[in-house]
Amino acid sequence: MMLIGQCDSPFVRRVAITLRLYGLAYDHAAWSTFGDAEKIAAYNPLIRVPTLVFDDGFVLMDSAAILETLDGMVGHDKAFLARAGAEKRMLLRLCGLAAGAADKGVALVYEGNLRPEQFDPWIARCRNQIAGALGEIEAERAARTTPWLFGATLSHADIILGTMVRFLTEAVPYDLGLDLYPALALHAAACEDHPEFQATYTPYSLAPPSD
Repeated sequence: MMLIGQCDSPFVRRVAITLRLYGLAYDHAAWSTFGDAEKIAAYNPLIRVPTLVFDDGFVLMDSAAILETLDGMVGHDKAFLARAGAEKRMLLRLCGLAAGAADKGVALVYEGNLRPEQFDPWIARCRNQIAGALGEIEAERAARTTPWLFGATLSHADIILGTMVRFLTEAVPYDLGLDLYPALALHAAACEDHPEFQATYTPYSLAPPSD
């Protein structure tokens, strides 16, 4: 398999961490959606990351779909990052909140770095959406006393929470008040102490389009 995209993206990084935790071998093409657009387009016409090219040539380009496929590849007994029943419902909710906050962070990165003039109502809306999502996640994490969200082992939700916080901290050019979410901050710090997080960390950098 080949994973396309830079690990300063929270979505690329969550896939890379999952591949490592599941022991699935892969090559990593750390291509930029701007600087390497033509290379990515050869596999994904949307020119988005993550893009995962499977050994048979099949391509997926959405992190949630990729993770579901990887769970199926390793099988139910080994897909320890997944959950079932009521826990799965909550896992999907938390993943949705964290991924949504990261998406809005991406919007703020582009707004703050690529637009000649920023549109203040859009910035305020994105910041409010992020704050709403983080508030929900904070309350859920603070209510749990287990090492990870669903017990003693990592889940897909734990991973996207960790990669999202790192991205918002390093990439977004606006103050998001992340100090207001202490339980989430502790969770993210625990994630970054994990070997697979450390192995996939890339400092954020933005290479703007050349034309």
